[in-house]
Amino acid sequence: MTAYGPLTLHVPEPAVRPGGTPDFSNVKIPKAGAVPRPEVDVDPESIRDLAFSIIRVLNRAGEAVGPWSGLLSDEELIEGMRHMMTLRTFDARMLIAQRQGKTSFYMQHLGEEAISCAFRKALSPGDMNFPTYRQAGLLIAGGYSMVDMMCQVYSNSRDPLKGRQLPVMYSSKEHGFFTISGNLATQYVQAVGWAMASAISKDSKIAAAWIGDGSTAESDFHAALVFASTYKAPVVLNIVNNQWAISTFQGIARGGSGTFAARGLGFGIPSLRVDGNDYLAVYAVAKWAIERARRNLGPTLVEYVTYRAGAHSTSDDPSAYRPKTESDAWPLGDPIIRLKNHLIARGAWSEERHKQAEAEILDTVIAAQKEAESYGTLHAGGKPSARDMFDGVYAEMPPHLRRQRQQAGV
Repeated sequence: MTAYGPLTLHVPEPAVRPGGTPDFSNVKIPKAGAVPRPEVDVDPESIRDLAFSIIRVLNRAGEAVGPWSGLLSDEELIEGMRHMMTLRTFDARMLIAQRQGKTSFYMQHLGEEAISCAFRKALSPGDMNFPTYRQAGLLIAGGYSMVDMMCQVYSNSRDPLKGRQLPVMYSSKEHGFFTISGNLATQYVQAVGWAMASAISKDSKIAAAWIGDGSTAESDFHAALVFASTYKAPVVLNIVNNQWAISTFQGIARGGSGTFAARGLGFGIPSLRVDGNDYLAVYAVAKWAIERARRNLGPTLVEYVTYRAGAHSTSDDPSAYRPKTESDAWPLGDPIIRLKNHLIARGAWSEERHKQAEAEILDTVIAAQKEAESYGTLHAGGKPSARDMFDGVYAEMPPHLRRQRQQAGV
């Protein structure tokens, strides 16, 4: 009889711990322009390799190269860069506000601005996003009021959500931004269901699901892929792989699949990886996937390879679980700097214009902040009415809630 040794359990470990030298040798980066652009109606089986590569447009010299390039004009790219700069400035001001006690909580997008800002540009009016808390660029690039965003963060008297959501959990049906849920991964199933409903009703609107790398370990992620692939729902399934969950590196959630995009292959879903810090590449891939959905070709899964340069939230200290200099070592660079360098290389931008834009955007954000704070902050000024907790919940208020509202005197 064969004798076996004791069973062992494999626990993935990050390449480096705090105090060590950052190591991104596991991120295999192909040359910009090297990954082919298949036809939109391609057979998913024939592009399996795209789930293991990275689609890039901008090379190290700031040039746009390859089959995924050439989709945006200089004016459109300048607008996109301003959106990213606005989001970064918005983040910086709200982070300071949290440290000043004006709000309880905040989450930055530092290093990830290109993903949501470029994706929003590829959508059409009426399309619906089911986002996480790190896709505020969908609102910024969609023209949503920064004052309203700040009022939601402050939970003040002008808060569009009447104080019923955590800060940064925005909602705007008019801007295609479904209410954010604090429960991880629930939005993935909701996005697929919304897309199925759109198809059943013979509408033309598609859905976009968003999830972080850590939350792909949730069962709702897999359930969404089952329904999306079975019914060929008109949905784009986005995974933002920023290398870290709250304090856990991506290898825990990724498991043995090699990449997050590879998760889609077992469901027969075309799956691609894209450089999430390359505005042009993100837009091109988003446009491709959205067209597939709109032409009734089914879902597409897209993994955005990026890096969370900041803390997970204002409650997090990343130096406790990763090297302090790891952000500087990220090989795909900063999305704003890369797009700026591209525009300068094309003669459409300059360092002087960039500095001027930074100053203009800062003035605009500060003006919005002053207006928002005039309606109150967490600990000062106006607040939503207690009555608001009863309104807008049911089409017809049930008797027990009516009695509670009367007892509360609101």
